[in-house]
Amino acid sequence: QVQLVESGGGLVQAGGSLRLSCAASVRTFSSYAMGWFRQAPGKEREFVAAINWSGGRTYYADSVKGRFTISRDNAKKTMSLQMNSLKPEDTAVYYCAADYSPYTIVIHTIGNDYDYWGQGTQVTVSS
Repeated sequence: QVQLVESGGGLVQAGGSLRLSCAASVRTFSSYAMGWFRQAPGKEREFVAAINWSGGRTYYADSVKGRFTISRDNAKKTMSLQMNSLKPEDTAVYYCAADYSPYTIVIHTIGNDYDYWGQGTQVTVSS
């Protein structure tokens, strides 16, 4: 069983930055591909960014490419999302997700491919 806890959300003005963290309680965090998703009010959940088990491969949604950076620290069992140049349209609840994919280049952009989810953290960007 994997438990994921997000933190770092908050209220920020447009153009500002936030850093989200996802802490995992699992013995073999490095065996999991990880991802960030978000869901705005009245909208479907959408993919934001993903990273493979080693951190050697990352992938971003076009809407955040060049502004967001995903990373992980397997020793600390954490994943982060550095969000810069935030826009009001980035306002959403952000979720981290995990999928068991050891020693592969696999990353997932579809939510149904992930087995474990955190409870989410709210990010609000004011204009």
